Amino acid sequence: MITSTSNDRVRRVVTLVEKSKARREEKVYVIEGMKMLREAPVLQVEEVYVTERFVDGASEDDKEILWRYGAETVSEEVMKKMSDTQTPQGVLAVIRQYEYTLEEVIEGYNQECGETAAALLLVLENIQDPGNLGTMLRSGEGAGVTGVIMGKGCADIYNPKVIRSTMGSIFRMPFIYVDSVPDMVKELKDKGIHTYAAHLKGEKNYDEFDYKQPTAFLIGNEGKGLTDETADAAETYVLIPMKGEVESMNAATSSAILTFEASRQRRG
Repeated sequence: MITSTSNDRVRRVVTLVEKSKARREEKVYVIEGMKMLREAPVLQVEEVYVTERFVDGASEDDKEILWRYGAETVSEEVMKKMSDTQTPQGVLAVIRQYEYTLEEVIEGYNQECGETAAALLLVLENIQDPGNLGTMLRSGEGAGVTGVIMGKGCADIYNPKVIRSTMGSIFRMPFIYVDSVPDMVKELKDKGIHTYAAHLKGEKNYDEFDYKQPTAFLIGNEGKGLTDETADAAETYVLIPMKGEVESMNAATSSAILTFEASRQRRG
């Protein structure tokens, strides 16, 4: 059992939790909780840490998973030191990052009908709130989004707060970061993907368009929206109409509204 918070392995996990640079350099990230560990791709699990208290209360199935990974037992103090939460669940793991290609992001696979689905993409620019970003992945998976494209100004997708918000979608949603969002939008258009910018200057409501075709929704920063260059690169603006005195929609909410409308149309 590891009982010292100054243990080298413990210090490494703490650094990975706290520093995006360390995660980038080592190409790993940290997850917490048994639900996340159950869903993690087996070949990407590098290390697992668990407390005695957690093991004592775990099901036989969960114990089998823990021992399969050779889980290292740590004290409650050590777990609290490594955890990003105030009340640790008692199990965390270091996971190897998986690098997707643009083709994997675009060519989503529809598990229900067993065939390749038309692209349904989220293109995100300067989304900085970790909770918003994680929620976008989670709701995107529910709506059938095939992949997420993010500009360099977006939050680190491997931030622990993002990981928690995805509720496991981090393992299943293809994503990439790109240097230039406007250039990527132009590339998507060249590939036959219709691009729609969520924008207050949209002249038609979002539900007046046909999203059965390959589609990409552009969502901008929580406070400032899309940059002019990115918005102008899109095929058209779409408007989410609002009542009352609300001036703008939460980025994650906008993402869910647009993608679930596309999902509704594709079910029809």
